[in-house]
Amino acid sequence: MRSWFVGFAISTACLVSSATIPVYAAHVLITEEEAKLPPPKGAVATDRRGVTRGPKVRYIDESEPLHSPTHLQVTFESFGGAKIDPDSVRVTYLKTPNVDLTPRIKPFVQNAGIDMPDVELPVGDHLVRVDVKDSDGRTGSTSFVLKVAP
Repeated sequence: MRSWFVGFAISTACLVSSATIPVYAAHVLITEEEAKLPPPKGAVATDRRGVTRGPKVRYIDESEPLHSPTHLQVTFESFGGAKIDPDSVRVTYLKTPNVDLTPRIKPFVQNAGIDMPDVELPVGDHLVRVDVKDSDGRTGSTSFVLKVAP
């Protein structure tokens, strides 16, 4: 009877100790297969300039080049009392064909922007476009390149 109890105590201790091991789960934004798609013809990262009442979209780059996993942050700014419509946010990986990244970032979209920690990206340059609308229907967009080093 006693040997059964000792065996039970040892196996229980093993269960408890294995449960305390931290589990790391990064969010894959772009897969290796998507990164191998051909680039779009004539695509260039652009920044629109000029006076507009549409929302501004700004990518916050913490370091150049990036190392995966990284922290992806994009901010939104609206004008004239309008509010950002989080359901209107669209993120596109500009390849041939384009890859819709919106479902992957949706859980991280807020009125103030996109805040996605621990983003997994393959090595290389990745051209991404973010589009957003405000409550008045005005649109804003920006494109940027994520340069990921090994």
